Amino acid sequence: MNTPRTRGRIWFDHLAADARPVDGLPASVLAADGQLDGGPARFLAVVPDPQSPFARARNGEVGLREAWGLAAAVRDAVQADHDGARRALVAVVDVRGQAYGRREEMLGIHLACAAAVDAYASARQAGHKVVALLVGGAMSGAFLAHGYQAHRLLALDDPGVMVHAMGREAAARVTRRSLAELDELAGAQPPMSYRIADYAGLGLLHRLIPGVDAQAPSAQQLQTVREALVEALRDIGAGERDLSVRWTSARAREGRAASVEVRRRMAEQWAR
Repeated sequence: MNTPRTRGRIWFDHLAADARPVDGLPASVLAADGQLDGGPARFLAVVPDPQSPFARARNGEVGLREAWGLAAAVRDAVQADHDGARRALVAVVDVRGQAYGRREEMLGIHLACAAAVDAYASARQAGHKVVALLVGGAMSGAFLAHGYQAHRLLALDDPGVMVHAMGREAAARVTRRSLAELDELAGAQPPMSYRIADYAGLGLLHRLIPGVDAQAPSAQQLQTVREALVEALRDIGAGERDLSVRWTSARAREGRAASVEVRRRMAEQWAR
């Protein structure tokens, strides 16, 4: 059975073209060690595995094998670099959501995804610079497990790139609205929108990259994205360990003013 060539696979193959693959991972988890900005970098992605024993995780979802695989790949880099230079971690994000299923719930998908989250966060706190490039879907718990813990989030300015808690059809069912009504609501409430430009307006993205063909990028477009990744790495401070930039940036203070104010008041009360 042929594996679909998704955006995650396309961009991983381009960015890690000269990198050395990391062995011992599930077929749906890709990792390779290469170079970025003259230094070592590990590229990571989740891709479909039509032959996965878990039917709910065959189309690019983050299931048990994917989450534990990501955690292992990230932890391996942290351990290997413990006494030396910390390699950068580049998460190529194109995930449809976490794998929903009875077996997944019984076998602890919440623990598996938490392990992936913790691995990325631990890498960041250990001094690894972590950047996520959104090239497709960044949905629900899958995005939390793969990409959201990055110092900097970058995204292609493309209709197929979206960040949300659930897909449009599922959101319409849950809210008992038609897709048209959901889109109308999104126009007034940016957090409900599926447009990546609206997500950028919340101040969570470091950069939105325009003019790139997400499916078949040209050589010049690939260079543009590589330069954006390098710029993001250089923007991360040497001692930067947290994600405070997401609510201290000018765009965040404007797009999420209420959230910023809530954080300020909570910190104020906590200090009393």
